[in-house]
Amino acid sequence: MSHLKVYQYPKCSTCRSAVKWLKEQGHELELQHIAEQPPTVEELRVLVADSGLPLKKFFNTSGEVYKELALKDKLAGLSEDEQLELLAGHGMLIKRPVVTDGKKVTVGYKEEQYKEAWSSAE
Repeated sequence: MSHLKVYQYPKCSTCRSAVKWLKEQGHELELQHIAEQPPTVEELRVLVADSGLPLKKFFNTSGEVYKELALKDKLAGLSEDEQLELLAGHGMLIKRPVVTDGKKVTVGYKEEQYKEAWSSAE
C-alpha cells in the first residue's frame, strides 16, 4: 500500500479510528500532531487544492477554538489568506484527521469515504 501523511490529534477518537483503519489496510503512516505542529499556510493551500473541497470544510466547526473565536459569524467575512492563517495558527481549528498521499486529500473520517479514497491505493 501507500505512504500517507495524517494530520491528527492523538486524543481524538475519530483520529484513532481513522489511523487504525488505515493501518489495517496496510498503509505506512506518517503521523503529524495537528495541535503541536499544524500544517503551514502553504501546506494548507496545497491540501485544500488537492482535496477539491471548499476551504470552509477544513474548519472544525464543533471545536472549542471555533466557538471561542466566534468564527460562525466571522468566517464568511475573512479572506482566503486570513482563513488559512487562522488554520495554520490554531491546529485545533482544523477538521481532522486530514490524510494525504501527495495527490489526493480526505478531511474527517467516514469509513465509506476512506474505502473509496484509500482502499485501492497502490
